[in-house]
Amino acid sequence: MSALWARNLFWAGLIIALIYAFHLLSNIILPFVAGAGIAFVLSPLVDRLEAYRIPRSIGTLISLIGFLLMIVMIVLLVVPILQQQLGQLVSRVPGYITGARSEFDSLLNLASHRLSKTDMQSLHEAVGARLGDVAGEAGRLLGHVLTGGVAVANILSLVFITPIVAFFLLRDWTGLLYTLDSWLPRQHRDTIREQASLIEETLSGFLRGQASVCFSMGFFYAAGLSLIGLDAGLILGLLIGLLIFIPFLGGLTGAVVAVLLAFGQFGTWHEPAMVALLFLVGQTIESNVLTPKLVGDRVHLHPVWIIFALLAAGDLLGILGVLIAVPVAAIIGVLGRFAIQQYLNSSLYDPQKPTYIVAPK
Repeated sequence: MSALWARNLFWAGLIIALIYAFHLLSNIILPFVAGAGIAFVLSPLVDRLEAYRIPRSIGTLISLIGFLLMIVMIVLLVVPILQQQLGQLVSRVPGYITGARSEFDSLLNLASHRLSKTDMQSLHEAVGARLGDVAGEAGRLLGHVLTGGVAVANILSLVFITPIVAFFLLRDWTGLLYTLDSWLPRQHRDTIREQASLIEETLSGFLRGQASVCFSMGFFYAAGLSLIGLDAGLILGLLIGLLIFIPFLGGLTGAVVAVLLAFGQFGTWHEPAMVALLFLVGQTIESNVLTPKLVGDRVHLHPVWIIFALLAAGDLLGILGVLIAVPVAAIIGVLGRFAIQQYLNSSLYDPQKPTYIVAPK
């Protein structure tokens, strides 16, 4: 076996082992992944504080405390309003169900005048079977989420362990990077460094840009739904803003839920039409203004690739998979483009070319 094949087998085996380890530890690794994400986001701030001659431990403590205080302030400001609106929504759900049932009965009565008894019985059976399927899928989804990392113990570990992990990673960030760099194969060190730099640029650009898009659209939908008069418009708008990171599906899901709630609350088509128009305007602004300006083409993450990554990782690892899906997709995208470039510059693509590694410019 040649040295090249031995190296390829080694790295392939290492990647497979890491994926399998993540799968086995998916129920306990969530706070460590969250802590690493916080460390990645705050590391530039800590580096800047260190440049002002502030010791890294103190800079880490300042940055982390400021980050946690910001989250606490947001929670204290928003949660009481969300709790009030959520309580109102829950208390009015029976009325929504009664109204929807009344409309459904009206449609059935209208259909009974135009369909035979056999057709009506088939319609009732089909609707009942479909409702049973929906209930079963909802139960299975809930069970999958609960077993994927949202149990009480995991929530407590996320709250208490994540800040500790983030602190130590932030404090030792420079040393960790230096250690990892010292482990790189000497002959490919420059190439790996360049790919790591591209990965960092992709992750930073996507995360910061997408966070800005989510915040802007969450405020837009919360304000719009509240002005229309939809119950729990604020909480629904903010939740839709969080879902915007799923291209197309997030906005579409929010639009369907908001239109159905508007129809159940108002019982007319005027307000649901206004809600649909609001989402049409919002999707236009997001797709043509915010996403190109704040995220841009530099991240090179196609929406279909992001959707597949979120669904696949969520199915394999639950909440942990959803959390790491986009970063992993970005890393795979960078490495995939590099691999394609190597293929195009190798004798496998063109027998007249020698096989060598070319670092992208």
